[in-house]
Amino acid sequence: MIADVPHDHPLLVQFRQNPYPLYQYLLATAPVQWNDILQAWTLARYADVVNSLTDARFSADRTKFEGSAASYQVAKSMLVSDPPDHTRLRALVQKAFTPRIIESLRPRIVAVVGELLDRMAEKGSGSSVDLIEDLAYPLPVVVIAELLGVPAEDRVKFQEWSAVMAASLDPLVAAELMERVPVARDGLHAYLRGIIAERRREPRADLISALVAAEERGDVLSEPELVVMCTLLLIAGHETTVNLIGNGMLALLRNPEQLAVLRADPGLVPTAVEELLRYDSPVQMTGRIALEPVEIGGHTVDTGQWVLPLLGAANHDTAQFADPERLDVTRNPNAHVAFGRGIHFCLGAPLARLEGQIAIGALVRRFPNLELAGEPKRRNQITLRGLETLPVTVG
Repeated sequence: MIADVPHDHPLLVQFRQNPYPLYQYLLATAPVQWNDILQAWTLARYADVVNSLTDARFSADRTKFEGSAASYQVAKSMLVSDPPDHTRLRALVQKAFTPRIIESLRPRIVAVVGELLDRMAEKGSGSSVDLIEDLAYPLPVVVIAELLGVPAEDRVKFQEWSAVMAASLDPLVAAELMERVPVARDGLHAYLRGIIAERRREPRADLISALVAAEERGDVLSEPELVVMCTLLLIAGHETTVNLIGNGMLALLRNPEQLAVLRADPGLVPTAVEELLRYDSPVQMTGRIALEPVEIGGHTVDTGQWVLPLLGAANHDTAQFADPERLDVTRNPNAHVAFGRGIHFCLGAPLARLEGQIAIGALVRRFPNLELAGEPKRRNQITLRGLETLPVTVG
């Protein structure tokens, strides 16, 4: 991360508003490029992105060449860990995200979506609603909170903490935001320690109770790792799904012919969600650090240098996707990298897919005259691409 970057820096603005022309330029002219501003190699090609995410010569552990993990204060999450720590940490929560467990959540997700759409409908025909505030945000927050065992009514408390920590994932971070990160992190950690203490006294049938039991066994999870794990699951468990639903619905509303295709054949919803993930990916980039010199596209990435695999660019690479700038809800196969690849493939991908399918499918069915009611507002982030607002009329 680079601090002291002004809010209106041209690169930040371009990435935030519409990065796809930049991706097209990089794919055509400089698919592997050293970026002085980012102090990293940007990788735009699909093949290079996949290789960087699966090649063991690249590490997710940003502390390997930064001296210590002091900046994390407590422990590293599996997001920035390598094997064997990554393997151990991921195995602890993997069983909570199996296809069977995720499918068992379907009735609850359907019920929550139904309640949220009912509230939207109560505002009356022709009324304006904000799809982010009224659907895209509350749905995944309620689901991940219930799965973890965090009171869903506390979502207002952790919404601000989560937003600050998610924004800090950007490679360009303003100094003002960086000053807020420790405050947000400490606030969220203190909150979660309170929940963890409650589960020690009174275990329940939730994921935090299961993780507490693993920590108490002593050989699989330390208390600092427990806090960081809960933090990651809470933030990652809703941030990307908010963006999937928001970005996805905006893409459909701006491509009414594709929305019509989906309305005519509801069975296309799973295929459509995969295309929405590809077309405007919730996560636009990630980071890896070279453990040894690696040649990519005629360039040598030296030991200790960062690469930024541009997931959003890879998902628009003509070498992998025909006519990638066109939204096609029937596109199949669709081997996008919106959820990453390799050992760090998004643990919550099955849950995000299910929530996206249920929410978008129900929204399209329930409101046949849904349309934009103004200009959406983008979040001031580039790594996690999403909307602050998405005003629509429900028809």
